[in-house]
Amino acid sequence: MDFPYASQRMPVLARNVVATSQPLAAQAGLRMLYAGGNAVDAAVAAAITASVVEPTANGIGSDAFALVWDGAALHGLNASGRSPAGWAPSRFAGAAAMPVLGWESVTVPGAVSAWVALSQRFGKLPFAQLFGPAIGYARDGFLVSPAIARQWATAARTLSGQPGFAAAFMPGGAAPAAGQRFMFPDQARTLEAIAESHGAAFYRGVLAERIAADAQAHGAALSLADLAAHECSWVEPITQAYRGHTMHEIPPNGQGLATLIALGILDQLDLAGHPADSADAIHLQIEAMKLAFADVYAHVADPAHMRIDSRALLEPAYLRRRAAAIDPARAQAMSTGVPRHEGTVYLTAADAGGMMVSLMQSNYRGFGSGVVVPGTGIALNDRGSGFSLDPSHPNAVGGAKRPFHTIIPGFLTKGGSPLLSFGVMGGNMQPQGQLQMLVRLLDHHQNVQAASDAPRWKISEDQLEVMVEHDFDAAVADALAARGHRVTRATADSMDFGAAQLIQCVEGGYVAASEKRRDGQAVGF
Repeated sequence: MDFPYASQRMPVLARNVVATSQPLAAQAGLRMLYAGGNAVDAAVAAAITASVVEPTANGIGSDAFALVWDGAALHGLNASGRSPAGWAPSRFAGAAAMPVLGWESVTVPGAVSAWVALSQRFGKLPFAQLFGPAIGYARDGFLVSPAIARQWATAARTLSGQPGFAAAFMPGGAAPAAGQRFMFPDQARTLEAIAESHGAAFYRGVLAERIAADAQAHGAALSLADLAAHECSWVEPITQAYRGHTMHEIPPNGQGLATLIALGILDQLDLAGHPADSADAIHLQIEAMKLAFADVYAHVADPAHMRIDSRALLEPAYLRRRAAAIDPARAQAMSTGVPRHEGTVYLTAADAGGMMVSLMQSNYRGFGSGVVVPGTGIALNDRGSGFSLDPSHPNAVGGAKRPFHTIIPGFLTKGGSPLLSFGVMGGNMQPQGQLQMLVRLLDHHQNVQAASDAPRWKISEDQLEVMVEHDFDAAVADALAARGHRVTRATADSMDFGAAQLIQCVEGGYVAASEKRRDGQAVGF
């Protein structure tokens, strides 16, 4: 293996592996594998533990998506929640944009339903056993890791005034420092109630009552009926061929379609003919990603409200037309195409039996809405901010709808066999990060750790700017600027470029890699 980029990590090669963005979560998953559990048990235990030890990215009030290779087939799970039934468009009349903080950004949390559904369908261990590490860390405390401490301090400056936040996450009036012990006994009791009731307490029992009561106290629309109505959905993954492989994503309301569109466009072009870190190769990826985002932002919504079938955006003839719009010498502003009309934390685990799990769980913006239900440790998401206020848009805000979603666990197969379980958390960086990983792996044959370590680029949401990491080659950045890209360089402490975890199948086991930009870890035996 070659490691051409600066890094503090080496991949882990083993027959049973877990990779997460927080070491204690990874080790919680490993404990389940040691106990005789499978990759699903490991992934769920890691996800539950991450809700405690990485509150800056997820929590009990998160949503989750997952892809599970059961040894023979791939299964998709959409555990994103819906908006409160009372969210008529008139509720937000006069607003310039959807709220990003507070109760008016909260949708029904789906992560707990994902833990239950995954365990019931594929798990081997008792459901309550999966909660052991998380309950211990919440009750007895854990030492806050460095990257998380930095994110925590930044978030506290913004969220300290949100209902319940300071009491829950600012002991002594401040965010905990790196190495400081943080205990959250309210969260331990909540996790015990979820474990004992197999999730029922969260959606129809005492926890649901406390969530609904706090919502009512703050004039919010979320109700007991909204929580009780929640169901996660098993879905058929959508796919795109690329260089003899097949990439799989959860279908809309997620943005995984953006990765597939960009891959379908790049499959028409010769990336391997350009060096991996050259301006030629990166320019083509940026332009393909801009085309993909233009389509996704125009069309993706709750699938019940989409006006275009996502498969129409992946038709070969349409992708060829989109690829032809790219000028290899010049950056362009990309507009939405017209196809034929038909209709976040990331972790991964794999076991010696051949089961693999790709799972993403997220509050959306860090701690989410900033709302913490008193006495429960339940920090609620801000997924409602993903809706549009444009009444003509398929993603327009409305009652009991799933919003546009950013979290996208990825999975790659070749010839019907599993090859790679991976993801890159971080808002609209997720499809961009996935694309950059896949190009490095499949066009330039880099190993998973090198593909993760390489300097990254990121397109802004308005497509007007390309931000590059602090260690991005200066000559390449200048060459991109000469093509018309507005290039800005991030500072060394920037956390805007996502966080990848990857597990690749190899003969006799797996190679697992964890992101150098976070506190995470790949572990195995």
